[in-house]
Amino acid sequence: MLSARVHAAAVGAARRAVFAQSTPSVSLVLRRSYHENIVDHYENPRNVGSMDKNSDDVGTGLVGAPACGDVMKLQIRVDDDGNIIESKFKTFGCGSAIASSSVATEWIKGKSVDEVLAIKNTDIAAHLKLPPVKLHCSMLAEDAIKAAVNNWKDKKGKKTEDASASA
Repeated sequence: MLSARVHAAAVGAARRAVFAQSTPSVSLVLRRSYHENIVDHYENPRNVGSMDKNSDDVGTGLVGAPACGDVMKLQIRVDDDGNIIESKFKTFGCGSAIASSSVATEWIKGKSVDEVLAIKNTDIAAHLKLPPVKLHCSMLAEDAIKAAVNNWKDKKGKKTEDASASA
C-alpha cells in the first residue's frame, strides 16, 4: 500500500497534468472549491505512518468505504493512564479522506481514550469545510477513532483476563 504522502503526490500530479491539458481556468476553479484547511492537511499530512499492531499499548482501527474505495488505518499509542500519547494514520483515498485522517490524529493526541470518543464526524467536517459529497470521509475518521479505541480496550481486557487466570 502506498504511503499517504506518495499517494497524495501522485494523485495531485496526475490531476494537475489532466487539468493543464484542458482549460487553464478549470484548474483555478477546482483548486478554489476546497477550503484551505483541506488543502493544508492534504498537501502536508500530519502523523503519517504506522506502529506495531501487536504491541499491547497500540490500538488499530481499519475502516473502509466500499462506495468510493477509501481505506483508512488509524493507530493510537496509549499510556498506563489511558491517555493517547501518539497517533498515526495511513489512508488510501481522496484528498478529503487524507485530510480527515490527518485532522483526527492531531485532535486525539493528548486526550484520554474516553474523551476521543466524543469527537464526531460533524466536528471534523466543519473544521475542514468538507463539501456534502465528501462527508463520508469525516465519517470514516470517526469510525477509525472508535475502532482504534475498541481494539486497544479489547487488548487490555484480554491482558487483564490472562493476568487473573494465571493468579
